[in-house]
Amino acid sequence: MTQSRTRKRARITHSSLSLCGGDAKPRSCLSAPFGMDLEEALQVVGEFGPYQKRAVAILLLTQVYMACQSMLIVLIGSTPHYRIEQQDVVPSSQQELIQRVTFTEDIDSIVTEWFLIKQQAYKVSLAGSLFFAGLLVGNIVFGPLSDRIGRRPVYLTGLFFEVIFGYVTAFAPSYEVFAVSRLLVGLMNGGIGLVCFVLTQEYVGKSYWAMTGTLTSMTFAIGIALFGALGYFIQPWRSLAAAANSSGVLFFLLSVTLPESPRWLYCQGQTQQAEEVLRYIGLRNGNAANNLVLQRITTAKVVYHTTISVFSIFSNSTERNATSPRSQYACSLVYYGLTLGASEMSGSRYMNVAMYGLVELPAYPLCIYFINKHWAGRRKSMASFLCLAGSACLCTMFIPENTAEEGR
Repeated sequence: MTQSRTRKRARITHSSLSLCGGDAKPRSCLSAPFGMDLEEALQVVGEFGPYQKRAVAILLLTQVYMACQSMLIVLIGSTPHYRIEQQDVVPSSQQELIQRVTFTEDIDSIVTEWFLIKQQAYKVSLAGSLFFAGLLVGNIVFGPLSDRIGRRPVYLTGLFFEVIFGYVTAFAPSYEVFAVSRLLVGLMNGGIGLVCFVLTQEYVGKSYWAMTGTLTSMTFAIGIALFGALGYFIQPWRSLAAAANSSGVLFFLLSVTLPESPRWLYCQGQTQQAEEVLRYIGLRNGNAANNLVLQRITTAKVVYHTTISVFSIFSNSTERNATSPRSQYACSLVYYGLTLGASEMSGSRYMNVAMYGLVELPAYPLCIYFINKHWAGRRKSMASFLCLAGSACLCTMFIPENTAEEGR
């Protein structure tokens, strides 16, 4: 009986060592003789190997597409200078007003096509507001949906329909169709933006979370700058909308090759599927782990949430009274409020849009540096940057509005 137990213990030990690739990291494997936890498995297959780099690169490129969609209204909604004949006579109808209007700038936008001036000028802001209303709803809905049915199907479905609705925007026959399409594009954009960020975290080991998360935001800023350049070379608004949307087709085709998140599979109790994904990642990384075995979850299915509902932000429970989601929504309001004002500034609107993206880039290496320092970390870094950004916004109140005119 004793010899039988000894042989069984020896077989378990040999199996655990083989999962680590011989004598690599034997202690961590021996601590879980009946299988690895997820982090140990990622160390075996590679925390950020060549395959994960390619997968994250696809997700980062998708951020460029989403940035173009987010900033689209800034350029295609530009209002050129115009004059109205017989201004002392109040037009009796919109058609009479259209006959009197002459645009003095060579700009092709939704304003010049549908004459969104005077009483109709609010429709430009309305289209932008509908996009961001959809963005908010997408964040609320797609997060819990991806927790329930999986990251990959939600991400691919959202990206597919964003491309479809993006083409509806480009070829909209009327303002009403255009406005509805912007709402639907925003809905998809907000949803896949969240899931895309989560996937960049869940494909890699914990030690790379700060880097991949920061790169996601950095690529979005680069996308804003590239959209400014694209708008300079493609100025007819329908052509610009179609060109900005066409990149989504390529990124969708590349994204089809992405696997499901192994973290989500594991936390849903789908251990076998998680093992298959990890073995595939290991094979593509050059770290074959054919005998990789994860610890089985013996309790009920793990509840794994990536998002907090907007309604729970203002509740009184300890779990939902977190500062992070409140800060996220507050920062988003300020960020997009400032960025969407690029077209209202003096000078080239295309350069203004590009600069709004490029000015962010120096901040991201700083974020990676401070987040990974034990004396700073996430909480102190966030608090410090929030105070700095808030102070800068307050300082803008003391800048004279007519500085440019006085200098001429």
